[in-house]
Amino acid sequence: MNKSVALLLVLGFLTASCIVVKPVMSSVDVAENTWVSKAPMQQARVGLGVAAVNGKIYAIGGNAENGVVGTNEEYDPATNTWTYKKPMPTPSSGFATAVYQNKIYCIVKSLNQVYDPATDTWETKTPMPTARIGLYANVASGKIYLIGGKISAYYATQNFTATTINEAYAPTTDSWTTKASIPIAVSGYPSAVVDNKIYVIGGVYDPEYNFNQIYDPETDTWSQGTPSPKITAFGPAGATTGINAAKRIYVLSEDYNFPEPYNFPEPLYVNSIYDPATDTWTSGASVPTKRRGFGVAVLNDTLYAIGGVTQTYQNYPLNWRVVFETTLYASNEQYTTFGYGTPDPSYDGTAPEVAVVSPENKNYYTADSSLNFTNIALNFTVDEPVFSVHYVLDSGTPVEISGNMTLAGLGIGVHNVTVFGFDASGNMGKSEAIYFSIDVPFPTTLVIASVITVAVVGFGLLVYFKKCKH
Repeated sequence: MNKSVALLLVLGFLTASCIVVKPVMSSVDVAENTWVSKAPMQQARVGLGVAAVNGKIYAIGGNAENGVVGTNEEYDPATNTWTYKKPMPTPSSGFATAVYQNKIYCIVKSLNQVYDPATDTWETKTPMPTARIGLYANVASGKIYLIGGKISAYYATQNFTATTINEAYAPTTDSWTTKASIPIAVSGYPSAVVDNKIYVIGGVYDPEYNFNQIYDPETDTWSQGTPSPKITAFGPAGATTGINAAKRIYVLSEDYNFPEPYNFPEPLYVNSIYDPATDTWTSGASVPTKRRGFGVAVLNDTLYAIGGVTQTYQNYPLNWRVVFETTLYASNEQYTTFGYGTPDPSYDGTAPEVAVVSPENKNYYTADSSLNFTNIALNFTVDEPVFSVHYVLDSGTPVEISGNMTLAGLGIGVHNVTVFGFDASGNMGKSEAIYFSIDVPFPTTLVIASVITVAVVGFGLLVYFKKCKH
């Protein structure tokens, strides 16, 4: 493979898999803390997964009137239209949704289904080791974290005991690791990520809690923040990034602050807003269409609340609550966040600078003429702290590393390597592609022997021609 082709392949991979976030401002004046209705989905659903990729929003799976579906719809905010895309292979509902390198991961129980919007294709990956439901997925430090929830097997027996399990998925290696358990077991919680920390807010246990549990993936430790004024559960949360609005977490949920005795009133809905920098809470306008089980996508620091359901209850003796009317929604409502149009002062839009020190753009020689593999050090520098570093060798699969290492098993021939890394704000920096070759030097002893042979033959010919003249 020549250098130009290899370079194009590497650049193609990096462009398709990673995007450096840049401010995207609205072209129209909008009032902050307001909701507007947008075009609804083509199919009403609850328990669906909602995610934003490359300026589009995808609404996947959920429960429809005919049961669990694999429906996949793409919403284009620029045209306010929906388009059907390839449905998920195994229809699912209530799964955790995460976006990593522009692919959407839908994870629940023993399923890990991945959708690539660029190719409109699905693939199946390794499921989480502990099958669970009632949890959200969060991306931090280059991994997808599945925290808490309910052990799936318990659900059938109506045992709603939550778990403290914290498992991290590495998409680059399709592997799982166990991390520090969440201090207080919860399920059905809102959660979001700000500055590479995961905030698990509220949730359901026994009784419901309004804890604010904060996980730092870099240190694998937990801390506690100021609890939400409202006891929230069964609702999503979305975080603004600081690009077009201040960094905040918006919890769009039901308020479970019931008075005693419980009489199962109609749910109250809240928009609780958390500022991680000051560890304080405020409130905003709640979702206009009062419903639960909807999904939230954040695009350009605006929120979209999509789908959902309302249920009418009848109270029975002993406080049993029985549903006797259910309404599914295809609603799509857009929320303009506080301070929209003004980037957060702490917003970091600068990508880290990555430089490869070794190998260099040159030929490397090995004395091993049997074509056995050789090793070369991969050393690099980064001008700021990064939470994820990968290298790509010979336009292959990205490999995550923690620092300088050795490229082992390199065969004789031409190679190329690129190193790239992400900072806490999601900015990607990459090095120049380094091209180098490994070759076997022409043996010195053979060169000397050849020179001597040529000299002897030349001398013999000289003597021969002199004799011929005589």
